[in-house]
Amino acid sequence: FKVFSVTGAWVSPGRFFTGSRLLSGVKFPKMGTLRHFLRIIDLQTFVITALAVLSTYLSRRFGFVADLPIDLLGLAVVFPLVFSINSAYRMREDALQAFASLKGHAIALYYIHRDWPEKGGKPAARVQKLLDRLLSTLVEHLKTADQPRGDSRAGVFAIFSDFSSSMERLRKAGVSDVEISRANEYLKNIMVDFERMSNIARYRTPVALRAFTRLFLNAFPILFGPHFANIDYPDFPIIGYLVAALYAFVLVSLDNVQDHLENPFDGLGPDDLRLDVAEEILDVLEPEEG
Repeated sequence: FKVFSVTGAWVSPGRFFTGSRLLSGVKFPKMGTLRHFLRIIDLQTFVITALAVLSTYLSRRFGFVADLPIDLLGLAVVFPLVFSINSAYRMREDALQAFASLKGHAIALYYIHRDWPEKGGKPAARVQKLLDRLLSTLVEHLKTADQPRGDSRAGVFAIFSDFSSSMERLRKAGVSDVEISRANEYLKNIMVDFERMSNIARYRTPVALRAFTRLFLNAFPILFGPHFANIDYPDFPIIGYLVAALYAFVLVSLDNVQDHLENPFDGLGPDDLRLDVAEEILDVLEPEEG
């Protein structure tokens, strides 16, 4: 048999589903999209959803139904949650810019050591090792920056000190004071970018706002049980349960999105920064021979 397509022609079912214009512009979700979506669903999502449905059931069971102001949900939960997501996203973008700037200035220092010295030696190979140490230690520091005490920060500053000493050794290789000053400016930019990333890792979105949002986010789907119980009841009782489950599911999922964006350095979220780039960068940098 044949099917009538929107193009006005009768076509076979196989051709209709594989090659017709009807489906040519339709984009189906990829497996990666589904996988990322499933990552924002956790145990809390199912618990709050189940409690919201249970609250709706108990409200109907005991006749406690009411038409509550749903605008209160947007004021107490949605607005602070969207603000937190936007704030976390801006911090992630700032971290991306700082990391790109740090890598760019560090690579510039490598080329300075490779091309500027007039005398012999292997300053490029020396800085290549420093660059490897810097990127490796940076990963360790950013993943533990929120801890009260740690040696990773001191390790990063020790590498900065070695960079500074390396540039002073360029004077003996014939590099002028003006060029040394420019190289020190690059090092200063690296240190500023490091401090920006360190602050992002240590200071997140406002703690009081996050606590307020999380408290009401978990409570509102349950407290609004009488409101959900009043939706199309008793004509279509299933609608109230579906709306209660949908509200709880969406709100908790948005909260999980914010959690994934909160720390762009922990490697848990799909949008986190990929910090392990030391090998990738060093592969394209070749030390000077001789």
